[in-house]
Amino acid sequence: MKVLIFGPKARYDAYLPSFVQTLPLEPVFCQLDQSPLQAAEENPDAEILFADPIVEVTEDLLDKLPRLRLIQSEGVAYNRFDLEAARARGIPVCNNKGCNAASVAEHTVMLMLMALRHGITGHQAVREGRQIQMKEAVMASRAPELGEQSVGLIGLGDIGQATAWLLQPFGCTLHYYSAHRRPPETEAALGVSYQPLEELAATNTILSLHCAVTPETTHIIHAGLLSCVQPGTLLVNTARGQLVDNQAVRQALLDGRLGGIAFDTFDPEPTSADHPLVDLPPEIQDRAVYSPHLGGNTGGSFQRAHTNMWRNAQHILAGERPLHIVNNL
Repeated sequence: MKVLIFGPKARYDAYLPSFVQTLPLEPVFCQLDQSPLQAAEENPDAEILFADPIVEVTEDLLDKLPRLRLIQSEGVAYNRFDLEAARARGIPVCNNKGCNAASVAEHTVMLMLMALRHGITGHQAVREGRQIQMKEAVMASRAPELGEQSVGLIGLGDIGQATAWLLQPFGCTLHYYSAHRRPPETEAALGVSYQPLEELAATNTILSLHCAVTPETTHIIHAGLLSCVQPGTLLVNTARGQLVDNQAVRQALLDGRLGGIAFDTFDPEPTSADHPLVDLPPEIQDRAVYSPHLGGNTGGSFQRAHTNMWRNAQHILAGERPLHIVNNL
């Protein structure tokens, strides 16, 4: 059975589970100079598709793969995959639910600490010989501790819950908003309290995004919501760039409504130097902390993801239902 792979061979080789060698599968990799459409045209007999979540899996592409039986995201996201087109063809679309929760949660807390505790500006000050000046400025600034913050988690799936677990020992007050409220026992175990979205935005000093991109959550951070936040609020995004209105966030930084941003994800990606949340005026540049979409990029995360992917291929070979279907089949 042919497996068409939209992702680098080196990564797949690094995380290939040993059991795959016993399976009658033929991996074929889309070359760097190929478009996904071209690769599909050249491999119309592929029955399984593995795709990096940043790849567009369109209806046109599916038309070129008439024997397809599984579309598998290499990560957790699947917003670039045409779920309805796949569903109409009876093709399950699957993700690797929970595989990167610990990794992204760690990264989220790291970004919070870097933003609050001058991780970037302090590093630069030492390198430039300004250690004492920077230290004196911070001592006079009433620099906050993470444990003093009230954190509003927007989304309480696997990653949001893992983030709550990591924040508990710091002593933060934790709230969350989700389209579906969690059971009381889950809230109690995580130490979180539910708040409607507008209340969450208005009452927490850190807002942290942990929801998937859907029509309902696209630009969930918009000008109207940002008008509710306390001046100086920190906005953290380790989810997806499409969750925020770039221009609204930029304006909130300029106005001081947002005290800072700490972003691992952007819209669009790859992110250019002239992005509205990157090309900031000098007076607010130090209020932004960035990382290049590294939240889920750990060996453990990829090992869990690739094990699940190849297990799903094994399920398809056996005529069984794959795990973590996201398009309601």
